[in-house]
Amino acid sequence: MASEPRLAVASVDWPLREPFVIAGWRYESMPVIVVELSDGQGRTGRGEAVGVDYLGETVASMQAQLRALDLARLGPMDPLPLQGLLPPGGARNALDCALWDLHAQREGASVFDLLGIDLPGPFPLLGTLSLGAPEAMAEAARRHADWPRLKLKLGGGDGRDVERVRAVRTARPDAELLVDVNGAWDCAALEAAAEPLAEAGVRLVEQPLPPGADDGLRRGGLPVPLCADESCQHAGDLERCATRYEYVNVKLDKCGGLTEALRMVARARELGVGLMVGNMCGSSLAMAPALIVASHCGFVDLDGPLLQTDDVADPLVYADGQVAFGPTLPWGTART
Repeated sequence: MASEPRLAVASVDWPLREPFVIAGWRYESMPVIVVELSDGQGRTGRGEAVGVDYLGETVASMQAQLRALDLARLGPMDPLPLQGLLPPGGARNALDCALWDLHAQREGASVFDLLGIDLPGPFPLLGTLSLGAPEAMAEAARRHADWPRLKLKLGGGDGRDVERVRAVRTARPDAELLVDVNGAWDCAALEAAAEPLAEAGVRLVEQPLPPGADDGLRRGGLPVPLCADESCQHAGDLERCATRYEYVNVKLDKCGGLTEALRMVARARELGVGLMVGNMCGSSLAMAPALIVASHCGFVDLDGPLLQTDDVADPLVYADGQVAFGPTLPWGTART
């Protein structure tokens, strides 16, 4: 008789090359959970998640959610039943991606084949510049001359955010620039910065205001387009965001996995909202499922492994400002 499915939940603390700083947060390393789901036939699906720290998720809280789950309720080990068993967030993301990985192995085909798509990529990558002094961010931009697209972390709270953008623009006149404020501005700061950012050629301003303070935004109301991140957690937030933002940032950790991310893609198309795919950091195992979402997005922000000193075996390929699957995939394909 076949053995029952088994769920193993481990933690990994990925060291970072240097501290990663955004508005209100500083990271010295990146702790994640790694889920391994075995079906009793020698097949194991894997998924990785960081979780949503600003919503209080931790490695311990995600592990507790998963260990309390009754695997029998997953039915035929399919991602769909999971959507009603766990809320959006890192725990569901890790297990959802493990289920997709396991499903591919059980079917003897890749996830791409199951979805009827070609292997996606390569994609132009957004390289993230950590929040720092203007001259430090400019120097970082010069060091990464191979990144044609840069996303600048802003929200320093010192009135120098426009100066940061101008310094990077001077250092990299060739680069396509986006900025991410992580909700650190108020309406006055956004209005004051909008025209200077447009003059500096900024393509997109991500999450300028706190999620609860964006009711006054109107899509198309500023000279630079806006993108919702913290304001758009899952598909249920899209209709509200469609009246306020030109883009939304889809992250598997936020929405709870690839299954919900694909729902977001479909609904965003219906609403005419542009898409970015982002990440909460982590290894290539966390990024691989998001590459499927990337094929629907105008901006691809999946540089988490570049911030780390190490990665999983068979990592994604980061080269020439692009990200792509390598010859051996870390996730989503039949394995022997």
